[in-house]
Amino acid sequence: MSRALYRGASGIGGKPVAGYDAADEARYDPKEPSENGIGGAGGRGRKRHLAVAAVKIGVLVLAAAALVGSVAWAGSLYAGRGAAAAAAAAAASRGYRRLQEQLVTDLLDIGELAGGGVRAREAEVCVPEYENYVPCYYNVSDAVDVADLGGGVVISYERQCSREGKIACLVAPPRSYRIPVRWPSGKGFIWKDNVRISGQEFSSGSLFKRMMVEEDQISFPSDAHMADGVEDYAHQIAEMIGLRNEFNFNEAGVRTVLDIECGFGTLGAHLFQRDLLTMCIANYEASGSQVQITLERGIPAMIGSFASKQLPYPYLSFDMVHCAKCNIEWDKNDGGFLVEVDRLLRPSGYFVWTSSLNTHRALRDKENQKKWRTIRDFADSLCWEMLSQQDETIVWKKTNKLDCYSSRKSGPVLCTHDPESPYYQPLNPCIAGTRSQRWISIEHRTTWPSQSRLNSTELDIHGVHSEDFAENTANWDSMVRNYWSLLSPLIFSDHPKRPGDEDPQPPFNMLRNVLDMNAHFGGFNAALLKAGKSVWVMNVVPTNAPNYLPLIFDRGFIGVQHDWCEAFPTYPRTYDMVHADGFLSLEKHQKHRCSTLDIFLEVDRILRPEGWVIIRDTAPLIEAARSVVTQLRWDARILDLDIASDEKLLVCQKPFIRKQ
Repeated sequence: MSRALYRGASGIGGKPVAGYDAADEARYDPKEPSENGIGGAGGRGRKRHLAVAAVKIGVLVLAAAALVGSVAWAGSLYAGRGAAAAAAAAAASRGYRRLQEQLVTDLLDIGELAGGGVRAREAEVCVPEYENYVPCYYNVSDAVDVADLGGGVVISYERQCSREGKIACLVAPPRSYRIPVRWPSGKGFIWKDNVRISGQEFSSGSLFKRMMVEEDQISFPSDAHMADGVEDYAHQIAEMIGLRNEFNFNEAGVRTVLDIECGFGTLGAHLFQRDLLTMCIANYEASGSQVQITLERGIPAMIGSFASKQLPYPYLSFDMVHCAKCNIEWDKNDGGFLVEVDRLLRPSGYFVWTSSLNTHRALRDKENQKKWRTIRDFADSLCWEMLSQQDETIVWKKTNKLDCYSSRKSGPVLCTHDPESPYYQPLNPCIAGTRSQRWISIEHRTTWPSQSRLNSTELDIHGVHSEDFAENTANWDSMVRNYWSLLSPLIFSDHPKRPGDEDPQPPFNMLRNVLDMNAHFGGFNAALLKAGKSVWVMNVVPTNAPNYLPLIFDRGFIGVQHDWCEAFPTYPRTYDMVHADGFLSLEKHQKHRCSTLDIFLEVDRILRPEGWVIIRDTAPLIEAARSVVTQLRWDARILDLDIASDEKLLVCQKPFIRKQ
């Protein structure tokens, strides 16, 4: 087994990790040789260059022979058969030629991987204009600073991904970037220079979009400093749905919450202490981003909007949808935005809407009265029941009775086809999920934390056998224990200590958020929680993998569908760790979708400096992947898991590249 990495090796050759102060931070030198085989002497590099050249020459010779052979084979068939058979022979020849060409391409790919560790040039660092680059939402002109949103910067609040024009450079942090404060202290304040703010964000927007900017940090007021604090607000919502207080949300079947335009995650941070998991979504924002700041605080968030497309979650996923002054005009789009809320809500789930439109004073205005009647009538047509109204807040409850829809006189029709993979599809004007076996009232579901251990009846809904699920659970419990034994105190320590720091007090965590690139059943998420770790996991189900995202939500976790040939909907430097189990094997069967380097460049963009990547896969794919990650300047080490297993771990740490 390879020697375990040790704390402080953010680059190659055992350099110390970068500290909080610029004086302690050293630039990573990618040319320094190391024990793990990255870099090395020039003589060895020349030998490998010759070897790779020989491989390529051999591949080209094989390609020529294969094509000549296919033509000769087709000619012999044509000469020995009639005209009718000749056409079939020609078609067979074309098919054979395609197979030969695919073989040649595959062999060329192997040749590229074989020599990638030495031949390939290291990726360049992007120019400063890209330090907050979010693909699919805007394009950055080299001549324009994104802080000045003038000509040359195109902002798109709708996700528009194109595989053309992708940047192939490493997105570097801002000049004064500092490693985020560890959880739970990081919930209360963040470093000011880690996020882009302009001063317009302090009072506008969401009910809880409040912060205090000091010399080098941003702090978020606690309840003690808020007259209408989040604790009182959560208590009010609980009372409005018939509970004693917010401690009873789980008992009422509420575990997952979608918070639309969440401010800076204050409600999600509070509900996390009540065993509720809140996903914040908000539009892309060039400055003062709710999503960027919420993630910096260690709270789940991603870029998403109620515009013209469905969110990449399955139907019947959330127990509550919350919107507090979220600036969405619910009366517009023929009620389509409310239909999308209905799609996401489970039966008996709650829609909480807080808006100044709901006050008696606002409703004196005739235009506001018209808007309110439109929203109320459309909610009735969705079979929502208005439970209560207090001050600016209204709570609706989605029906759990299917016969309600047949008794309506008007309203959206029921969907005849309910796709559970709505990957940025256009908004659907019909009511979804009514034909699904997952149509189960939240009051009748197993409550958290038992919810994460689905029973056989619940697994049958997803076509999963109890034995397979139990085996997956046991494997991940064992795997997480192996991770701890192999990688503590590097990654999974609950008591991190950076060079020069005093001993921290528990329960400070090395990790707060983890992105699982190929989540399958969410087993890694479950094993982390079972081990008692205060982390949350963004469970990602690739669009080219079996879609178990509904199962993941039914376990009380959160996640998203995603095509890894596109950019993930988040800001740079927003995840502490990226985990990928079997992802390389999955991509191996999807030829020419995009390159492994493109995917890893995106992982580098969303990973924090000094963040970690753990890739688990077959030995040949792990070896090939290490050749690719060297182009990203990651410190990489391959670890054996089990002598009897063909699987290996590729453990990487992203260096802190400090601008000079």
